[in-house]
Amino acid sequence: MFQTLYSIKEIDQFIEANQLSFLYIAKNNCSVCHSLLPQIEKIMNNYINIATGYILIDDLPSIAGCLSIFSAPVLILFVEGKEYLREARIVHLDHFQDKLDKIYANFY
Repeated sequence: MFQTLYSIKEIDQFIEANQLSFLYIAKNNCSVCHSLLPQIEKIMNNYINIATGYILIDDLPSIAGCLSIFSAPVLILFVEGKEYLREARIVHLDHFQDKLDKIYANFY
């Protein structure tokens, strides 16, 4: 289950508190965002040691500048606080999962 994050401080704490953290960044009126989320949730359920966060950019527009968000959805994986993987807009789920598998295998 994704934890909804509402402030930049919450996001920073979330990333710092978890060795592996994943952010799903969406917009309200984004059909791709809403249709992709359940598929990403299903994939992320396979990685129990990756903390998952959800950000609605409409509620926190300042995060766009902080994380260089230019479109939605944006999927970002942080490893030990550093951005390691980023996918945006059109996400090829098989490739995304392959990348996650490789990263996850290095930790668990």
